Amino acid sequence: MQILSYEALPSWKIIVWVTQLFSHATAITFGLRVLVTTNGNIIYCHSDMTQSLIQKETSKMKLGSVEHKELFCRSFIESYREYEPESLPWPDLDDTALSFLRSIPFWEKALDTERQAGAIVSGYAVTVSDPILQSAIALQGKEELRHARLLQTLIDRYGIEIPERQPIQVPQNIEPVFTRFGFEECLDTFFAYGLFAIAREANVFPESIFTIFDPIIDEETRHIVFFVNWFTYTQIHRGQGFIPLRSAKTLWQYGKALSNLIAVFGNDDPSKTGFAVTGTDIFTKNLTLEKFLSICLVENQRRMSKYDPRLLQPQLLPRLANIALRTLELIPKRKLQNIESERASA
Repeated sequence: MQILSYEALPSWKIIVWVTQLFSHATAITFGLRVLVTTNGNIIYCHSDMTQSLIQKETSKMKLGSVEHKELFCRSFIESYREYEPESLPWPDLDDTALSFLRSIPFWEKALDTERQAGAIVSGYAVTVSDPILQSAIALQGKEELRHARLLQTLIDRYGIEIPERQPIQVPQNIEPVFTRFGFEECLDTFFAYGLFAIAREANVFPESIFTIFDPIIDEETRHIVFFVNWFTYTQIHRGQGFIPLRSAKTLWQYGKALSNLIAVFGNDDPSKTGFAVTGTDIFTKNLTLEKFLSICLVENQRRMSKYDPRLLQPQLLPRLANIALRTLELIPKRKLQNIESERASA
């Protein structure tokens, strides 16, 4: 695909382009590049995502179209993996590993999170009238409930003591709850990539435990890829596809999700929400912020690379992590070590 300069455009296309100046300004504000293709279409992309978005443009798939909906729903449905948590090859653990497993404080919250996720997603699926969207969302609800069963199986098998759980309450106006949950899952999954990789590298459990949970992380990846495409499709389908408006809504939703995580950093109880962020110290005591973010980015790239390039992917946290890493590179090492020491002793 050839990229044209603005001067090479026909005059009528320049007029059209002028009417889109507000969209351009908003895109640039968020650090995007503005490209004009040979057929006059305007596309927005981060500098490091240019090639990917050019491929999306040439694929002729329009976001919010029936083709888009069919792609993200079919991709989700066809990648479903059948298994029963109770039938998985759970290994026997020696006393050291078993004691360590039982000492991890976030099982209670992890179980509640998955139970709540299953109730929210399944409850929202009942309200959806579009057949293929309903099928995909109902399938995600089934998977979330299965994740809760998997955690309950682990808790029961290895004798992890937690209080009896209370029934999950789901509000009647469930779509805003489903949407908030989706954005929170996008953030938590990014940090879970790092936590899982660090735990695996620490070799604190038999590899067979990680073999069981690795596909679960992939399922969470499927969920967030489906969610960001569902959110974009829904906004456009409802006539709210104007890029600045859609970007503002997305940032607002991410802001609410991030505020929840930020609250966690000041909370000493690791069983609270955001366990994926706060759990790294359990597995290693010498982890720097730079290394943690690097691991999250590598794992994010590895797991996201399996998906059709035409599908949208969560971008906010990977982008923020890259910015943070570039910022950390500018801090003198001695000053950075002092910051890390102060953080560890706090």
